[in-house]
Amino acid sequence: MQKNRWKKITLTAVLTMSMIAGTTGSSFAQSQNITIDGDHGKLAAILQTPNKTKNYPLVILMHGFTSNKEFELLTNLADDLEKEGIASLRFDFNGHGQSEGRFQDMTVPNEIEDAKHVYEYARKLPQVTSISMAGHSQGGVVTSMTAGILGTQNVKSIALMAPAAVLREDAIRGLLLGKQYDSLNPPETVELFNGLKLGANYVKTARDLPIYETSAQYQGPAFILHGTGDMLVPYTYSLRYQRIYFNSQVKLIPAEDHGFSKDIQGAAKLVTDFFKQQLK
Repeated sequence: MQKNRWKKITLTAVLTMSMIAGTTGSSFAQSQNITIDGDHGKLAAILQTPNKTKNYPLVILMHGFTSNKEFELLTNLADDLEKEGIASLRFDFNGHGQSEGRFQDMTVPNEIEDAKHVYEYARKLPQVTSISMAGHSQGGVVTSMTAGILGTQNVKSIALMAPAAVLREDAIRGLLLGKQYDSLNPPETVELFNGLKLGANYVKTARDLPIYETSAQYQGPAFILHGTGDMLVPYTYSLRYQRIYFNSQVKLIPAEDHGFSKDIQGAAKLVTDFFKQQLK
């Protein structure tokens, strides 16, 4: 009985020491919940840093429309990057997840402002040696446009996963997730699902969004991943990205859907391999 008691105490002590080491980042990888000032309030974010590494490259991860930082593709990607000695910083855009702001006030331009705030936060971290970006769906559009605004000299590399550049044409047509509206005179809100309401400013700004023109200002290494079975965003929008990026590669996955649900781990690995090649 006494022997078992000491075993339990020893195990508890080891677990406690492991948690402390993980918190300090001295010997174990760590995931730290942080808050960053964004365009429409505070942004909830997670900084995930690699094991036994003092300095490291970092990748900012951006989720898609109505999603959040816990989207499985992004969490798998963060874990894979960590194993390769690469840190990640994923966050909820305004009006999404645990971040402040109302969903109906969200627009692509203010998501770009959120991304720029996150970039500035990452840039000031003393251990970070370079900053790259990756985004899924609308987050892919935000990634490409933010990289264009910040410039090639400031963004090491980017990865776009099923980038939703179709959103501009959808806004012009007055169509979003099966909901139709008058694009020339959009209603104050467009009812989506689960009580979500899209604001008129989203439509108005999306109609004139210079997605490819702004994105083309970035000319660093770019990787574009898309499924040929994507019914929300045709893969041809990724092929158009390839035409504006002179240092890019496109990987089309046969029959894969918009969320890469057939093989999320495989998709995350493809993106990780790209960043491993660029950042190590």
